[in-house]
Amino acid sequence: MHLIDIGLNLSHDSFDRDRDAVWQRARDAGVTRAILTGASREHSPRALALARTRPGEWFSTAGVHPHHASEYTAECDAEMRALHAHPEVVAVGECGLDYFRDFSPRPAQRRAFEQQLQIAVDTRKPLFLHQRDAHADFMAMMQNFDGKLGPAVVHCFTGTREELFDYLDQDWHIGITGWLCDERRGAHLRELVKQIPAQRLLVETDAPYLLPRTLKPLPKDRRNEPAFLAHIVEELARDRGEDVAITAANSTATAQAFFGLPVPPAI
Repeated sequence: MHLIDIGLNLSHDSFDRDRDAVWQRARDAGVTRAILTGASREHSPRALALARTRPGEWFSTAGVHPHHASEYTAECDAEMRALHAHPEVVAVGECGLDYFRDFSPRPAQRRAFEQQLQIAVDTRKPLFLHQRDAHADFMAMMQNFDGKLGPAVVHCFTGTREELFDYLDQDWHIGITGWLCDERRGAHLRELVKQIPAQRLLVETDAPYLLPRTLKPLPKDRRNEPAFLAHIVEELARDRGEDVAITAANSTATAQAFFGLPVPPAI
C-alpha cells in the first residue's frame, strides 16, 4: 500500500521534536508521499523549506487560510507568488472562507480568497480549498472564476449532501479526513463517501489536527500523525464497500494526477 497524505501540517511546532521519527512511522504504515500544507505567511515558507529536504517524498502548498486573511496584504500576495515559483509548491492554498470561526472579518476573507484564486489562474496550479459555514459565498466566488481555474479539492470535507453534490457537479475533488471517524460530528459522512467517484476522492490526515477517534489505542498526547492515514483509508474502504487495497490504489493514483506528481520507481 502506497498512500499520499494530501493535507499534512508538518510545519506545526508539535512536530519539531520528532519530525523524522513521525515520517518514519508514516512510511512504515505505507504513507510514502505527502503534501505539506502552507496556510499562513509564516507556515507557507516553512512547508516549502521542509519539502525541499525530501525531494520526491514531500511537496507543499502555499496560501493563507481564512483564519489568517487579515494578514493578506499586497506584500503577502507578492510573497505567495514568489513561493509559487518553486516546483515543490504544487497547489494554491489552503485558502477559502470560514464563517464558523470568523477569526478574520468576512470582507477580509473574501478579499484574500479572491486574490489567491487569481494566483491559481496565473500559475495554472490546483487549488487546495477550505470552506466552513460559508457555502453560498464560496460557490459564488468560485463561479466568478468559472472557466479560468484548473483542478480544485475541497479539503477536509465535512459538509452536507447538497454541498457535496454542488462540488461534484463542478468536477472538484473531495478530501476526506479522520472526521469520518468521529461519531459525534462525522456520522453522516459514512453514507456520503459512497457517492464520491474514485477519480474525485483524496485522503488526508490534516495532522496534527483531527485525530481519528476510532483509532486504538489513542496516543496519549492526542496528536494526529500521517501514519494514521492508513486507519482512515481502512474506515473509508469499509464505508464504500471496497477492498482497502482498491481504495488505497485509487486515492494514490488520483492524488498523483491531481497534483502532477512524478511517478516514483517504487510504485
